[in-house]
Amino acid sequence: MKGAAAKKTIQGSIGEKLFTFLNYCFFVIFSLTTLFPFINLIAKALSSEAAVLSGNVTLVPVGIQFGTFKFVASNSLFLNAFKVSVFVTVIGTLCALFMTALAAYPLSKPRLHGRSFFIIMYVFTMLFSGGLIPTYLLMRSLGLVDHLPVLFLPGMISVYNMLIIKSYFESLPDSLEESAKLDGASNLVVLWRITLPLSLPVLATIALFYAVQFWNDYFASLIYMNSPDLKPLQLYLKELFVSSSDAFLRTGGAEAAMNASPQSVQAASILLATLPIVLVYPFVQKFFVKGVLIGSVKG
Repeated sequence: MKGAAAKKTIQGSIGEKLFTFLNYCFFVIFSLTTLFPFINLIAKALSSEAAVLSGNVTLVPVGIQFGTFKFVASNSLFLNAFKVSVFVTVIGTLCALFMTALAAYPLSKPRLHGRSFFIIMYVFTMLFSGGLIPTYLLMRSLGLVDHLPVLFLPGMISVYNMLIIKSYFESLPDSLEESAKLDGASNLVVLWRITLPLSLPVLATIALFYAVQFWNDYFASLIYMNSPDLKPLQLYLKELFVSSSDAFLRTGGAEAAMNASPQSVQAASILLATLPIVLVYPFVQKFFVKGVLIGSVKG
């Protein structure tokens, strides 16, 4: 009996090791597959024009040069679009986070009269919308078309994000609020001094959600923006790929057109457009998993 048990243990150990090995292989291959396009962009952006045009660039740069990045970073169209995206992302994220927290706080209190009705109305707007044409007519009647606020005001409150924050607020101990109320604190004081400081994990997570949303959005600017000076970075990239790349290169001067290929410029533009989100993510990573798990499981 002991020999049979030992044999099963050995077999189980071998099976576990094999399963672990296969898991590692799968995730390594999956990671490489995910990273391949990004590495390919880096290689193209750093390679010489002749190497890119001849199709010899895959994962390793050929004829390394940094002129393409310099050309893109000094291009007035790129810089203007970058500034617009930074403005919309920063202001939109701060305003959306503030409004979402204000909407989530009262809905997290069971004592709110009509709480279920308001929640149903919020969820209804998440599932159904008025459509593109009525939304555009509304924005035009409000005088927001071809103005930067139109890029973040319509998406000020995401119902999904609001429900996550609401669930997180519900997980906080009621005794904290009761103690503050006994000391004469109002609802706004409780929200500002107690609830929000204790909710940094979920707030950081939702802020990242909003930042990525505003930074990557190009459809709103495609619909509402007519002025070239108000176009954000994502619309700039879309037009860069759709329009003639040679015509774009000529905007940088004859020297730039001679030393940069269209594919290299596109690759460098994508990398520089991705850089801000990549730099921000490590600072909120420690809050990310905790905020999502607590906010989604409770309630």
